[in-house]
Amino acid sequence: MKTRDLTFGLYADEEGLAWVEGLVRGAVGSRRARILGWTVADSCAGGELSTADAYDHLAQQWAYENPGRNSGRRAAVELRVRLACYLRTWRAVRKEVIRTLCPEGMAPHACRVPWCAL
Repeated sequence: MKTRDLTFGLYADEEGLAWVEGLVRGAVGSRRARILGWTVADSCAGGELSTADAYDHLAQQWAYENPGRNSGRRAAVELRVRLACYLRTWRAVRKEVIRTLCPEGMAPHACRVPWCAL
C-alpha cells in the first residue's frame, strides 16, 4: 500500500462540501483503503494561483447552469484526501466518486456542485 491523494476542485458551500466528503467516505468505506487526512484549501498546491483563479471556470459553470440565482456562500475550494491504498483501489474510489458526482454521465445536466478532478 502507498499513500495517494484524491484532489477535486469544487465550487461549493458548506452543505455541498459535506455532500462531496460523504461521497468520498462512502467510496472509500466500501473498499480496502484508509483515509489518512483531509485538506480543504482556498489556495492551490504550489501557491502560484489562488483557488478562485484556478477554478473560476467552476463558478462560471454554476452561473451558466443557474441563471439569475445568487451563488450564496459558494466558493472555489480544493479538496484533497490522502488515502492509504493500492493504485487499483485508488482508481476505483476516484471513479466511483466521479460517477456519483455526475450520475447523468455525459448527458446535459446541471451539477449539484460544479467540480473537476485532478
